Amino acid sequence: MNIPSNPATDLASQILDRENQEKQALALLLDRFLSRNDQILVQKIEMGGSEAYIGSVTLEWFASRVRFASRLPLFRPKFNSDTQNIEIDAETIEEIQQRPLDWSRQAPLAQYLAARKHHKFPPVLVVINQPWVDNPKADEWGEEGKAIKSAADFMPLDKDAKVGLLNVSEDVTIFALDGQHRLMGVQGLMELIQTGKLQRYKKEKKPTGGVITVDDLREEYQVDPAYLQNLAKEKIGIEFISAIVPGETREEARRRVRSIFVHVNLMAAPLTKGQLAQLDENNGFAIIARKLAVTHPLFKDKENRSPRVNWDSATVASKATVLTTLQALTEMSERYLGQKFPHWKPSQDKGLIPMRPDDEELEEGLAEFHKLFDYLANLPSLQRLESGEETPQLRRFSFEKDGGEGNILFRPVGQVALAQALGIVVFRKKLSLKTVFDKLRKFDTDDGFSNMEYPESLWYGVLYDPNKKRILVAGRDLATKLIVYILGGVHDDLERADLRRDLAEARTFEDKAVGFNGKFVAPKEVGLPPVLN
Repeated sequence: MNIPSNPATDLASQILDRENQEKQALALLLDRFLSRNDQILVQKIEMGGSEAYIGSVTLEWFASRVRFASRLPLFRPKFNSDTQNIEIDAETIEEIQQRPLDWSRQAPLAQYLAARKHHKFPPVLVVINQPWVDNPKADEWGEEGKAIKSAADFMPLDKDAKVGLLNVSEDVTIFALDGQHRLMGVQGLMELIQTGKLQRYKKEKKPTGGVITVDDLREEYQVDPAYLQNLAKEKIGIEFISAIVPGETREEARRRVRSIFVHVNLMAAPLTKGQLAQLDENNGFAIIARKLAVTHPLFKDKENRSPRVNWDSATVASKATVLTTLQALTEMSERYLGQKFPHWKPSQDKGLIPMRPDDEELEEGLAEFHKLFDYLANLPSLQRLESGEETPQLRRFSFEKDGGEGNILFRPVGQVALAQALGIVVFRKKLSLKTVFDKLRKFDTDDGFSNMEYPESLWYGVLYDPNKKRILVAGRDLATKLIVYILGGVHDDLERADLRRDLAEARTFEDKAVGFNGKFVAPKEVGLPPVLN
């Protein structure tokens, strides 16, 4: 029995068949074009009157084909091949288009790509250049030294000339305009993959410390060598602009390219340390500091109360109503919990970057840090906040406008020193938090944390500079040792003698030491304060 066909169904089937055939034909054409190494499929875009071409390339291709902007022919006479930077002098100062490369960043960037599963680099901006651009006698230069074609050789594949193939053959040179440090990091990754090791450098590309090896990555981050090899085929976004466009002179092209670089960098302001602490999802100490800042009663936002945490800045102004900064909380977390979880911070000798701890350890760390702040919040000085006093009057020095108590608990440097000392006595000396804070409450009641600008204070010359009448950040480590000492954490006679000498030196000005009675004495007469009971 013959079933009559449906014309509408037949037509739809024919259309679908034709679409499938066209897709297969397009796939075959793209495979043929894209199998060549001398061209890249790109989309042409325009913005601000400038043409650009957006595509993607493998990390391996990016590392081998893209050069640092400092290698542009314009800079070659002043190019330092060791540092890959331009030597700045009277001739080149007006030509510089890039900030100097910081080679100390290569190893961390390469490690980030190798060790972080969810790594990501944003697209890079590059300049594409042809040999004729640097030859003033080339046929591509027309009247009045103006180019008659673009340095970007683009072959459109659609009628609107928006999608096509960009010529990147071997005679085409490509320079990173924005993304030089990403290029540096990818080149470091390729060196690690190909040789099994990567030298660490100082900022100016002088070797420092040991090399980072694939074995280090396997041991510290459980990186599989096969996984490492596959990273070379991962792709990064890339945007090409032409070194010169039709109608431009060479000088006009140079100014255009330089202008693009300046504006790209102006729009990309670096993150502050506080902002980095807000965003870091791999540093366990930063994660815990963030969680504590929004959950602990001492810090979390409340109605009719000024915010207690400055999320961006590293410092606290004397008149600021915040209690601390996120950066300070992160440092407190690291210096306190680092005594319990030293493996959260990889060996500095190898220069490895931290990896996110597992959730169980993060929960344990947060509980320990939360407990610490439960005790801190009950110190007499901090209890005064609950009775309505504001942080400025507790933070300011007595001689500042409206006066204050000069209390180190309201200065980030004092907070960090105290946290580190407590980490040492609790996790290394095995003293209980209750025992420690029983002593600290009495110390605080006797104004032990206050009046740092007076000679009677333990912090005079240590956290307070009497000459410049300001906080002395450099005294933080000594302050930490003194807190450990007064809490009964120093038992070695030699260590005690060294501490007395360091304290005497901190309180010595022009060969005269200031005793705790405010009188000048010989440095050897400056003694240590009593240990707290």
